[in-house]
Amino acid sequence: MARTSAIRIWVGTRKGAFAFTSKDRKKWDCAGPFFNGQEVHHVTQDPRDPKRHYAAVGNAWFGPHLHASTDNGKTWQISEKGLEVKGITAKSWQVTEKGMELKDLPDATLKRIWHIAPGASDEPGAVYLGADPGVLFRSSDNGANWEMVSGLCNHPTREKWTPGAGGMIVHSIQCLGKGRLIVGISAAGAFRSNDGGKTWSPFNGNVLVNFAPEKFPEVGQCVHKLKAHPRNPEALYQQNHCGVYRAGFTTEKWTDISKGLPSRFGFGLAVPAAEKDTLFTIPIHSPEERYVPQGKLRVARSRNGGKTWKLLTKGLPQSDAYDLILREAMTPTTATQQASTSAPREVFSITRGTLAIPGTFSRHTYRRSIRLPLRCTECVELSALHDKHRHNLAAPIQMPRNLISFRECERHVHSAGR
Repeated sequence: MARTSAIRIWVGTRKGAFAFTSKDRKKWDCAGPFFNGQEVHHVTQDPRDPKRHYAAVGNAWFGPHLHASTDNGKTWQISEKGLEVKGITAKSWQVTEKGMELKDLPDATLKRIWHIAPGASDEPGAVYLGADPGVLFRSSDNGANWEMVSGLCNHPTREKWTPGAGGMIVHSIQCLGKGRLIVGISAAGAFRSNDGGKTWSPFNGNVLVNFAPEKFPEVGQCVHKLKAHPRNPEALYQQNHCGVYRAGFTTEKWTDISKGLPSRFGFGLAVPAAEKDTLFTIPIHSPEERYVPQGKLRVARSRNGGKTWKLLTKGLPQSDAYDLILREAMTPTTATQQASTSAPREVFSITRGTLAIPGTFSRHTYRRSIRLPLRCTECVELSALHDKHRHNLAAPIQMPRNLISFRECERHVHSAGR
């Protein structure tokens, strides 16, 4: 029997970050809190250098900060030189005598760091960072120095971008290699680049905007999560405010694959490396009623690229489960993990402050749980322990409610999104 890999789960909360480790998924050790008393929105690991981690930390008084670790999360240092918003006009919904109005905010500043993405394997040292107010940063030296990606931040269509419920945020960054990048922005849509981020083109053909007068505009779509297939980066999927879609990186339009789902609305999205045409999402009732339909927590799975869907329920609560699963709240094992025979095929979940430990990936059965130290959870990262005698392995996670970030890298998984 293949040996089960050891894992570490990073849990970001509004009181700091905690690290859970286990060798058998039965007994868990907890370390932390790290960044005591601060909100931890996102933690991620660089698959090119497994001991290198990044954390997006927020403070109500002192603002957002980026921390980096080169010793597997034992110690952290501020790593944000050049991480400044310059020449950007943001927008904000404000209450006026006329009701809710969208107001311009000149000379915007960095409000919150949402997402950190190490570059592709052919970009040594490159790291990307998405933030509010709709800005993308790039570092070429592992986060020591940063600069705005002006081609996107100052895009000619920016005047048409509007903030979503969580602000105007760059929350999905996919580094596909060979100069190919694609990002998802709420609420501006998807943008792609073929030249390493120098120039960008809107990529929103056939994506619905049912909350706007123009239903299929060039920009203004509210992407909730966008993912590329780990083994085939040309294959793209997105869970949108208005449906689930599939596309190729070089195609002109997206294909609507929402038929068969109980709702078009949702946040979570997972695209496993082990299966060519499989994807997962968790339908949410509606933008106005943000909980799972009928109080039943169901995972929707398609194994043919969205042509048909099956709702998975075994081990999940099917009554009074009014949960909200947020963006990047589902993440499968990656290509590197599946290359090892000991890589587990599992789906973890966090609900109401409880981490549910599942059965096998194919059975989709939850069988035991551990209690988290705090209910006010912000983000989660699931990763294998760094061990020179074996591959770093990870398993997928799905998370709901007040979790706001969740992301996977080549060997590790983490969470984000609101």
